[in-house]
Amino acid sequence: MTDGSNEAAGGEAPRELLPGTLDLLVLEALSHGDMHGWGLAQRIEKMSDGALAISQGSLYPALQRLKRKGWVRSEWQKTENNRRARYYRLTPDGAEQLGRERESWQWAFRAVNRVLAWEEGV
Repeated sequence: MTDGSNEAAGGEAPRELLPGTLDLLVLEALSHGDMHGWGLAQRIEKMSDGALAISQGSLYPALQRLKRKGWVRSEWQKTENNRRARYYRLTPDGAEQLGRERESWQWAFRAVNRVLAWEEGV
């Protein structure tokens, strides 16, 4: 998911994504507008202040998986450089799934933080 060549805003090299988070990130990025694959990877990197660099080898299989589930659809369009590219769009089912994924992520985040903050006898 990351090649480690970019440094995040805090001077830290990007790290591997937690399993299962790529779909959430792709759905979230597409909720901000249609985008071709390369631009989508750039959008995720920008949204994460450089902490997440998604490789094309991870992104395109994820997009195909999301298409099979009906959460994303695609069509050929011209890019801003007048080149042909496949643009991806979030479907209504994808927007609903994004809501479920966000909720699940927030639940897991809070649970892990409780474990990390736990002190015995308190």
